[in-house]
Formats: sequence, structure tokens, C-alpha cells
Amino acid sequence: MQKIVIADDEAAGRTLIKQYLQEYPTMIVVGEANNGVDAVKIINEFKPDVVFLDIQMPGLTGFDVLKHLEEIPQIIFSTAYDQYALQAFEVHAIDYLLKPYTGGRFNAAIQKLRLNQSQNLTPVQPLAESLINPLQYPEKILIQQNQKLVTVNVRDIIWIAAEGDYSKIITHRGNYLSNYGISQLELKLNPQHFIRVHRSSIIHLEFVKEIQKQLSSYDVMMQNGDWVRVSRGYMDNIKKLTY
Repeated sequence: MQKIVIADDEAAGRTLIKQYLQEYPTMIVVGEANNGVDAVKIINEFKPDVVFLDIQMPGLTGFDVLKHLEEIPQIIFSTAYDQYALQAFEVHAIDYLLKPYTGGRFNAAIQKLRLNQSQNLTPVQPLAESLINPLQYPEKILIQQNQKLVTVNVRDIIWIAAEGDYSKIITHRGNYLSNYGISQLELKLNPQHFIRVHRSSIIHLEFVKEIQKQLSSYDVMMQNGDWVRVSRGYMDNIKKLTY
């Protein structure tokens, strides 16, 4: 069963999608929106698997909607404006339905969606990268979980541990596994708040509870009770904090 949300400012556009979806009984429409602001609210509330998203809507454009989502599902754009096609694929949408489109063209989009899902060719991680401004440290990062993205507030991160080619992000709300390696995440974090203490660890200074000096290293206790070892190569980062 897949949850579907339709966001389109034209009632006829929403109706057409629902009619075409009748051929796919496992795809259930759980919400509709006729403007960008309501689209954000409904998508964040229902956490759909797929969103049929118009681009030119009152309040927020379809692209702006994506920037306000807690989780980013798979997106099929449905719009009357062809000038946004390139931008749509730059954010790795599944497909771009140009109105008016036929039932056959709609079915082709669904088949493309199913192919991506069956082969786990999820486009949401590149989408996450496109929504983050590389010129500034983000207040939020998007962590891929299956075929969705979960928003994590950077200020809530306690520390980060390397997990092979991935990274485990430890927060007060829970732990998340990021597709990014720890060195990639380090570049996205403000060094005034986050420091590398080990090739496998980054700590958030705000959540340091105490630092214990050992014979040849330091151990850092975080506010959640986790101990993080400081390796020899990163000891200078800790020494800068001690007076």
C-alpha cells in the first residue's frame, strides 16, 4: 500500500490524477492541497510515499514546498509549464507530467516510479544535496531512510560516529544512519560548534558534559552518557578547549 498526496491549485487537475489512479488500487490518496502552504502541512502530516506536485501554486511553488518538508517522498511533477522541466530533473523528480497529458503518459510515469522502487533507485539523496546551500552551514540536514528523507536539526546532533562508509548521527530524538561518510558530514557542520576528535567521531561542543584526561589521550562524556575517545591525532582540538 502506498500513500499518495496530490497538490494542485486546479480542482480538475486533482480529479484527473485521482481518476487515473483508480487503475492502481494499492495507491491510496490520503490528502489533497490546492496551494503550496497547505501542501507542506498535509505532506508533513501524512508522510506520503509519493506526491503529485504542481509547480505554480499560490503561497509556495512546488520547489519551495520541497524545502519545507520534514521528509521528502518521491515526487512526480504535474504542471502546465514546460520551462521548469530541467529544474525538476535537477532535483531528481521521478517524472514530469506536462498538462494536458493522457492516461498512457500517466501510466508511463507510474511504471517509472515502480522501476525506481523495485531497483531501489531512490533519487532523494541527490535531491537532498540540491536543497542544501553549499555556501553556508545548514541548520538542517536530510537523512535518507529507505526512499524518504528525514529532517534532522543540526542543533540536536549530540555526536556522530563513523559506520563504515556511512555515519550514525546520535540525537536526543534518536539515532539516524546517513549515507554520507563522516568526512563529508564534517564539511557541512560549523567548526565553531562541531569538532573532529577521532577519525570515526565528531562531537557537538554544546553537549559535552565533561572531559577526562588519560595518560596519553582524552575521553569525552556527552550529555546523553556516551563516552567518545579522542585519538592522538586530534588531541590538539581538545587542548584548545582547556584553559
